[in-house]
Amino acid sequence: MAAQSTTTTSTRTTTTTTPTTTTPTTAYRARRRGLAVAALAGALALAGCSAAGGGPVAGGDASGATGAELTPVTLMLNWTPNAHHAGFYYAQEHGLYEAAGLDVEILEPGDGIGAAAAVAEGRAEFGISQAESLLPARAAGMDLAAVATLLPVNDSVLMGVRGSGFTADPGSLAGLTYGGYGGALETEIMSALTSCGGGDPDDVEFIEIGNVDYLAGLEQGKFDVTWVFGGWDALRAQSEADDVVVLPMAEHEECIPNWYTPVIVGNSANLAADPDTARAFLDATSRGYDEVVRDPAAGAAALLAAAPELDADLVERAVAYYAPRFTAQGRFGEMEDAVWQRFTEFLVGADMLDDASPVEGAWTNEYLPAA
Repeated sequence: MAAQSTTTTSTRTTTTTTPTTTTPTTAYRARRRGLAVAALAGALALAGCSAAGGGPVAGGDASGATGAELTPVTLMLNWTPNAHHAGFYYAQEHGLYEAAGLDVEILEPGDGIGAAAAVAEGRAEFGISQAESLLPARAAGMDLAAVATLLPVNDSVLMGVRGSGFTADPGSLAGLTYGGYGGALETEIMSALTSCGGGDPDDVEFIEIGNVDYLAGLEQGKFDVTWVFGGWDALRAQSEADDVVVLPMAEHEECIPNWYTPVIVGNSANLAADPDTARAFLDATSRGYDEVVRDPAAGAAALLAAAPELDADLVERAVAYYAPRFTAQGRFGEMEDAVWQRFTEFLVGADMLDDASPVEGAWTNEYLPAA
């Protein structure tokens, strides 16, 4: 079992992992399958309810698995449910997974173990991770591969407020205080952006802030800029204050690479051993995200049904924000070699990887449905 420490926010996960070669055990599979058999009647009843309410769109009849045992699949999220996950919850609520013959359980990460380690160790068939964690994890010996990206273009933004000196110009970062988690990638991205904008990266002060109220910290001058996702924390901040400034990283690919975050990861050995389950899961998931793109309100409703504690207004606005972005560059989930290669070279140049070898086998489009 790998030892892992994980620091998570709604924007990213920083992971430290020791090598592991563990794969799912027969006993674990047997326990999961037993649970699936016990829950089969309830799952089919729920699927029937979905059909009565209009049925799963573009997913076929939710009762298609009637009379057959559903294959248990566990998906572990990278954080608490948020707008990135809307397609999973749509597919679950509207019976798309059942129609594909799957009993999908969606879990939040547990104490002491994140999604990547859970997948590598066989505790979950699939997990949500990110390229900046996946590549170092593979370098450490973890058997992981990305099988789809939730976003083809990274939605990371730097966020600050007017009056701090921070603007949408990367050169404005020089002389400011960056509040983050002390991660090496944060330092490299900030330094590259500052330098590209004509500033001196040595003039950026880095402090660790942990999981705090970002907007309050910015407004109180505890730090000048921080890193969040544009469609969640930045969207929330912009609704609460009119002086929020954001610098989208995707607008500065001349300075820094694009990279895939979040991504769906699987265990390479298990994917090869059971490709049909992987294809069924990604086909139903793709249908879920395609429906969210078509009807963001339905995606928000599915997410809120599963996580009613979330801010409904934020969820509705965030899902609407992300809906066109999920398939902005073609079919849902598809990744490109050039993106992986450039990001890997960036990590090597930053001494975050010894060499580029971890990218070999780190990702595949093989299990995605045909275009």
